[in-house]
Amino acid sequence: MPEEMSIDEFSVWIASDIQAVTEPSIDEQEGFTGFEYNLVQYDKDEYIKMLDEKNESLESQITDTQLVLCEVYEMLL
Repeated sequence: MPEEMSIDEFSVWIASDIQAVTEPSIDEQEGFTGFEYNLVQYDKDEYIKMLDEKNESLESQITDTQLVLCEVYEMLL
């Protein structure tokens, strides 16, 4: 099975939608057993930037959730 993330000297490779595939032999053509998946290559700086943006979004969502929980708590008092 392919790794979901692979890092080399210059890039980060992300595999997604990994599915096992088996195709039968037909006449003289040999069958295939393996995996199908989407593979995206990011340079390391691009990948770090993408992670930073996701972290900022998650932090914002956590803050919003905390504010809503505070409002609910105040309503209960």
